Amino acid sequence: MLVAFDFDGTLSDSEMTVLLGRRVGAAEEMARITERAMNDELDYAESLRQRVALLEGLSTESADGAFGDVVLRPNAADVVAALREAGHHVAILTGGFERGVEAALAREGVDVDTVVANRVLDADDTLTGGVEGPLVEGTKDDALRALAAEVGVPMDETVAVGDGANDLPMLEVAGLAVGYDPKPAVEPACDTVVTSMADLHDLLAERGLL
Repeated sequence: MLVAFDFDGTLSDSEMTVLLGRRVGAAEEMARITERAMNDELDYAESLRQRVALLEGLSTESADGAFGDVVLRPNAADVVAALREAGHHVAILTGGFERGVEAALAREGVDVDTVVANRVLDADDTLTGGVEGPLVEGTKDDALRALAAEVGVPMDETVAVGDGANDLPMLEVAGLAVGYDPKPAVEPACDTVVTSMADLHDLLAERGLL
């Protein structure tokens, strides 16, 4: 099986752009833009560009400090480790940033098989306000299909776990769509809903995946 997780709002309750935004006094504006995007009120790519543009001039040292504040939810590392021990391919598909994902996984001492994420751009030790990566304009359904083909897993043997509007595409095409405390606009696309990592562990066990 291929199990694909969203990161911000799902594996982590941190929101990377907000953590970065605090470093430049823009956290509240970041949070407002994020909320509109997650409720499907604003195009995700546009929302991401708006948020990252607010970071222009932030030092890379300060950005690294913010990425170091990204943490996994309680028991998230246990769920990931159990899935990999059971022989499943575990992926993170996130519109967030590679460096934050890597920092959070390293802190917990847990690995995943694939990370598909974006990158904030920098020059001369400061952020430029730009962003690039496969999930700026690209969508998570395409990323999930491409990864499933790469690892040789049929789409009906994929699981997607997410919470926000940019997760809708992968939830709609996955064999099993799990909403993690999903936003109202997202819940109708979910086959089932959980509200904690313990609940998710139990669900995966009930489905015979653990």
